[in-house]
Amino acid sequence: MESSRVWRRPTLDAVAARAGVSTATVSNALNGTGRLSEATRQRVLATARELGYAPASTARALARGRTGVLGLTMTTYGDLPVSYTEIPYYATLTLSAMAAAHERGYLLLTMPNSMSPWMWLNTPMDGVIHVAPRADDPVRALLRERGIPMISEGRPPRPHPGDAWVDSDHESGLRLLLDHLAESGARRIGLSLPLHDDAYPQLVTHAYRGWCDEHRLPALVEEYAVLPDYFTAEQGAVGRLLDRDPRPDAVIGVYSDSGHNILAAARHHGLRVPGDLLVACVSEDPEYASTAPPVTTLGLRPDRVGTEAVDLLISVINSRSAVNRRRLVQPVLVPRRSTRRAAGRGSGAP
Repeated sequence: MESSRVWRRPTLDAVAARAGVSTATVSNALNGTGRLSEATRQRVLATARELGYAPASTARALARGRTGVLGLTMTTYGDLPVSYTEIPYYATLTLSAMAAAHERGYLLLTMPNSMSPWMWLNTPMDGVIHVAPRADDPVRALLRERGIPMISEGRPPRPHPGDAWVDSDHESGLRLLLDHLAESGARRIGLSLPLHDDAYPQLVTHAYRGWCDEHRLPALVEEYAVLPDYFTAEQGAVGRLLDRDPRPDAVIGVYSDSGHNILAAARHHGLRVPGDLLVACVSEDPEYASTAPPVTTLGLRPDRVGTEAVDLLISVINSRSAVNRRRLVQPVLVPRRSTRRAAGRGSGAP
């Protein structure tokens, strides 16, 4: 005889009763609010998972099989004292991804990295674009636990088989910039390098050292910590480069504000740009067209990266087995006055 029992969605009261707490405590635990001990919060989350509790809106979305919603989140730079959407690269990336999603019939939500674990497990989404993932990133583990399709903007530092990602071709881009500096007479090219656990600094370092080895030029690298104040830290790193004897005749920075930081360090050392020092950075910031002097930039084309990321995510959601799961976007060099040294002022051999 078939059972006549009807399954009922677990309620907030049921979670509270099972966990031995109030409904207010359950709500705070699920939403990451309130002054709860970590032990209590984790006990409530475990109980909710055990009972299969989900907010009503999530349950309705899951019942339809698809939500028509994509998520975009970034965890790498969320701990810096500036919102990542204020950085030109990420602002352009986000806007282009939104436009691409809407054109394809999806809504794109930008997800704060401070969301509670339970919100990550219950916000209705068909898939997520994870921007600049860190090593051992907790968001990636949560999305895998939920089984949500995920692609990365930027290569994961510790890739898993089958990972899907879209990234700028940092190696070819940096080589393009280094070739440009060499053609302008630079023979001692310094690199200001951030210490961070995403893949970007590793890729830049590998490309830079490989180029220097091939051209038999010295590799001049100064590293700096990105926290708590990467502006001051990078200016200090550039200062250490410029204190070397012999000093570099060109310096590259790899963050959006690096050009400003290098110019500030050059002024502090009494160096003229480009007469005494060539300056370039990786950035999408249009302000570099009007600095004194205008700074040469390597653009990573975030508009194209955002569009490719949405295309790849939708392909993964639709289980297209033949899709290329690893896509590279070619950077573009924008030469400006900061790397145009007057004829006859090039450096000699090292």
